[in-house]
Amino acid sequence: MSRAPVRWNGQAVNRAARAGALRGVRLGAEHLLQVSRARVPIEEGTLERSATVTVDEADITAAVSYDTPYAVRQHEDMTLRHDAGRSAQYLRGPLHEENGTITELIAAQVRRALRG
Repeated sequence: MSRAPVRWNGQAVNRAARAGALRGVRLGAEHLLQVSRARVPIEEGTLERSATVTVDEADITAAVSYDTPYAVRQHEDMTLRHDAGRSAQYLRGPLHEENGTITELIAAQVRRALRG
């Protein structure tokens, strides 16, 4: 039986996996932003333009947010009427529908970083 020495550099692996996860989380959040923008209620476009992605690198988390005084009401009030293709729950719906895609974006970036 032959033996081959294996050198394990756990710190480098952890750094690479973290960097990949961070890239993946950012890509996933950008994907959610894109999908939600296609559904956000639109009259003048102010709500759509207020959308942003923020990433917390320390926690490897991301947030997609819309920043207008009426963003929460537009999202939560199911009685409001919207143009065709536009709706309330413009973040919640895409988040649930795109969960698999977002997860795969993150996983792909981790795999890519670990191959590197």
